[in-house]
Amino acid sequence: MFKKVLIANRGEIAIRIIRACRELGIATVAVHSEADAGALHVRFADQAVCIGPAAASASYLHIPNLISAAEVTAADAIHPGYGFLSESPHFAQVVEKCGLHFIGPTSQAMELWGDKVRAREAAIRFGLPLLPGTGALENAAHAESEARRIGFPVMIKARGGGGGRGMRMVHSEADVRRAFESATAEASSAFKNPELYLERLLLRPRHIEFQALADKHGQAWTFGERECSLQRRNQKLIEESPSPAMTPELRAEMGEAIRNALLETGYTGLGTLEFLMDEDRQLYFMEMNTRVQVEHPVTEMVTGVDLVIEQIRAAAGEKLSLPDTRPWKFRGHAIECRVMAEDPDTFAPWPGKITEYHPPGGSGVRVDSGVYGGWTVPSVYDSLLSKVIVHAATREQALVRMARALDEYIIGGIRTNIALHKQLLGDHEVRAGTMTTRTMDRIQAERLERLRQPKS
Repeated sequence: MFKKVLIANRGEIAIRIIRACRELGIATVAVHSEADAGALHVRFADQAVCIGPAAASASYLHIPNLISAAEVTAADAIHPGYGFLSESPHFAQVVEKCGLHFIGPTSQAMELWGDKVRAREAAIRFGLPLLPGTGALENAAHAESEARRIGFPVMIKARGGGGGRGMRMVHSEADVRRAFESATAEASSAFKNPELYLERLLLRPRHIEFQALADKHGQAWTFGERECSLQRRNQKLIEESPSPAMTPELRAEMGEAIRNALLETGYTGLGTLEFLMDEDRQLYFMEMNTRVQVEHPVTEMVTGVDLVIEQIRAAAGEKLSLPDTRPWKFRGHAIECRVMAEDPDTFAPWPGKITEYHPPGGSGVRVDSGVYGGWTVPSVYDSLLSKVIVHAATREQALVRMARALDEYIIGGIRTNIALHKQLLGDHEVRAGTMTTRTMDRIQAERLERLRQPKS
């Protein structure tokens, strides 16, 4: 087992990793920018190193500074968390070449599954269902011709990215060129890779993902699915497990297909395979995320497995002793809400000082947070403050528990999206479990319409 782990991240995920390391008896090193000197993860870790100024490009994304921090603190492993460099094969290669352990898959596996075009090719080999799509697009004219071949509507997607960036919906040929140029610019800025590809667009799909894990001893597990349909501009807001749309038969079928794909490719560590589901409950593979997910706690709550601890154990070469249950048996229902520092109506980021902070508690409530009262939310990073996760025996009880938890949550001094989450939980589609990736579009339109109404 590792003796000391450097966490190349910040906020709530850094604290989540610190907690897992402590339970394994591993010392931790926090890294931070100048803007994060007073951050909670800096206080929680055994050691802390400043790695640069506020800009992420000069700190959390600056590989030489991260490696130097690991060397001066005698860390023997690096955990990338999510975001930042977590899906960078180059970072994994540098870590390995410097004699450190990367807590994640190998750089080769990241190159295979992290490249969306290559991942589609792998999915075909392993029998995972796919929507009609393309390889890498050469230019806007190529995109236009391929879109005509596939048929509108289509989605233009970044080859090397994720998180909803570098994606554009296109409903007609007249819009292809503008969408191609816009997505190219965003992909180039976000991922340093401007390449794009096309995929048939489902108009009202559900977004469902499967959590998987493999060790270095030829063992692999799938832990069922998460429902991630409630999202805005491809950014997830609320996740739950299990999905209200999933059947036991489909769960078992997909679990075996995913498990076989991991074993055949020699994948190790955590991974999440994401799918779209059409109105006939047919699943279509989209991509694989080769890291821990923001929404991993809902799977932990319904399976009883600490995914981060098992991820670290797998990276250290241990033979995991998880039961070979296929499909994994769920225990009740879990829901997660992402609490963001942003205006609930305009979604504009809202940095500033938190004047008071009281997280919810009680039976079945978990809060993964990176903030505290008196801390100032920086303006230069993602606006995620915390995640509220609840667990209950049934979905109906979980919805009630989440509503109660959000009512208890006090964050003063800044605006948050807690009010939006409350509205989402009361929506008729959400309560019925029939939501799609377009549900949030309708809800947002209704919110804006109410705001336009003159006050009496």
